[in-house]
Amino acid sequence: MSKAVSIEIAGVNLSYGSTHVLKNVDLSIRPGEFFAFLGPSGCGKTTLLRLIAGFAHAQTGQVLLDGQDVAPLPPWKREVGMVFQSYALWPHMTVAKNVAFGLEERRLPRAEIDRRVANALDLVGLADFADRRPAQLSGGQQQRVAVARTIAIEPKVLLLDEPLSNLDAKMRVSVRRELRALQQRLGLTTIFVTHDQEEANTVCDRIAVMDAGTIRQVGTPMELYENPANLFVASFLGSANILGDGDGIPVPAGKRLVFRPQHATLSSVDGSNLQGRVTHREFLGATVRYGVRVGISEILIEVPFQSGSELRTVGSVVGVALPPERMLYLPA
Repeated sequence: MSKAVSIEIAGVNLSYGSTHVLKNVDLSIRPGEFFAFLGPSGCGKTTLLRLIAGFAHAQTGQVLLDGQDVAPLPPWKREVGMVFQSYALWPHMTVAKNVAFGLEERRLPRAEIDRRVANALDLVGLADFADRRPAQLSGGQQQRVAVARTIAIEPKVLLLDEPLSNLDAKMRVSVRRELRALQQRLGLTTIFVTHDQEEANTVCDRIAVMDAGTIRQVGTPMELYENPANLFVASFLGSANILGDGDGIPVPAGKRLVFRPQHATLSSVDGSNLQGRVTHREFLGATVRYGVRVGISEILIEVPFQSGSELRTVGSVVGVALPPERMLYLPA
């Protein structure tokens, strides 16, 4: 593989007719990073991925790969490999022929094609499946064929468009680990598009959280969870309680109080930050999750479960204690 490259997105605006899909996007991705575009459906993450690949074109801005502006280049000259959500495998071709397809289109010598196909299938653990057809493979194996076909062309950048969405929950966990291990072995700069925060958190070095065509925050999974820059990031990554002045606690003007369910504790009413009434209770095994009505809002509190411990009853009045270091005040 070629050495890992950086990716720079500068001042990108992209519209389809009157719909502004990407809005003043600026982003830097480091060489060799496993990076995620994370956000809800329709936020622009796949469009941004397609822009890098050359399948979409912005009205303004630049896309730089290792310092080179690739906007004038068609997709096949960008040295970028993309794995599509559907895998896009040819059903009538064997696994080996599917992997060889892009190489044959490039008219490489037969010996070079055979070498690259063998190497790619070995990397993804499918060397023994070369003569099978896609219908004879599991979903996870088909996904690995799609990855093998992409890395066989030896791209500088690997783009993954929701590659796990067609797999069941157990298979997704296994395959995402395989993808991370493969990316580390290859050292490729990789971008992973997903709406699933768990997928992004577990495999990626950094994440760009997107909303309505904008990037709301970039950081490591831990940075985004512990120090969200705004209410959207706080609520999109994990569960977050968000309170205002109407909830019985002083909040600075123009701000909201934000804290995670596991950062608060239930206590006696005296000396607590808040008081409320238990609306529901869920036993989750290691924890017990309580819903508590506080002022005009309902918050969630998760407490560790210990055998023999007394559980709060629905309808009981409780205090809620908040450690000052866990209280975030974010713009409303």
